Amino acid sequence: MKDTRLEKKQFGETPEGEKVYKYTLRNVDGMEVDIINYGGIISRWTSKDKDGNQGNIVLNFNDLRSYMEGGAFLGALIGRFANRISNSSFILDKKKYELNKNENENHLHGGEKGFDKVIWNATTRIKMESTSLILTYTSHHMEEGYPGNLDVKVTYTLKDDNALEVQYEASTDRPTIINLTQHSYFNLSADFSRDILDHELLLNAESYLPVNDKMIPIGEYRPVEGTPFEFGKYRTIGDSIFDNDEQLLIGKGYDHCWILDKENGNLELAASLYHWRSGRRLEVYTTEPSIQFYSGNLLSGYCTTDKKIIYGKRQGLCLEPQHYPDSPNQSRFPSVRLDPGTVYRTKTIYKLSVV
Repeated sequence: MKDTRLEKKQFGETPEGEKVYKYTLRNVDGMEVDIINYGGIISRWTSKDKDGNQGNIVLNFNDLRSYMEGGAFLGALIGRFANRISNSSFILDKKKYELNKNENENHLHGGEKGFDKVIWNATTRIKMESTSLILTYTSHHMEEGYPGNLDVKVTYTLKDDNALEVQYEASTDRPTIINLTQHSYFNLSADFSRDILDHELLLNAESYLPVNDKMIPIGEYRPVEGTPFEFGKYRTIGDSIFDNDEQLLIGKGYDHCWILDKENGNLELAASLYHWRSGRRLEVYTTEPSIQFYSGNLLSGYCTTDKKIIYGKRQGLCLEPQHYPDSPNQSRFPSVRLDPGTVYRTKTIYKLSVV
């Protein structure tokens, strides 16, 4: 008998003839999470609202070509290094490594062909109260400029309590750097004609990293108290996003890294997002030391190849647990180094509920 908690269908084919598959994970509450093995992309995620209606809460495309050409890292796994590396270079053990430039002089989200643009090997696992998709990929030495052969495993697990757990693991055969995350754009209204400015956000952080005009952290840990970056209690995103604040002007809104108030490595609450119209609440727990909140400031004109879905500015937001941007070039920041014989392990849990 076919298990209704897991379904696999072909999603498309690359120009090189490689088949791409969509895996649908389901739980007892009717939640469904679609993941394609191109980019490890979450391409749909349904959740009930306060009236019991299921709706998709992540921006998505409906065909492979749109993901390959559409940009914005929509729903994808990000690596080898999430966020920005200044001047697209870093020094490790006195050797300078030049990375591919894909945001002016910066290296962003792993480069021209990061983990968001590769086909991952996929296996599945079904247990009594959960269903998992296990994705693996080997990033070869000097891919996008990074040293070391890196073996990566990402496990998506949908549980019956409406939590999606993302477990990251990696090992290397020579010293390298690593920083992985997930880049879904959330809109808890499930109505993508609406923006996210009416969502209420809580961030468990007393400081954040201000950036220069190239969106690179200046090295300062700046207190959020009394600024537009204070989300210690639920506050509507639209409250201060239009303030005449230097950092908001640089980012064209929120696109910054908050330093989490937590013990390093512990799985703790990082963020909570609430949409009062739908009643949906998203809680983000992570072992990572920081979270990037991006308010979708540059979303503009991203659409499917058949022009049926078009996304505009601030119609989705990202909550990306990770290490700090530009960490390899800033000695004050926590290390992102990975050595042979050690295993990189991080975990993030996205928990949905109705309140």
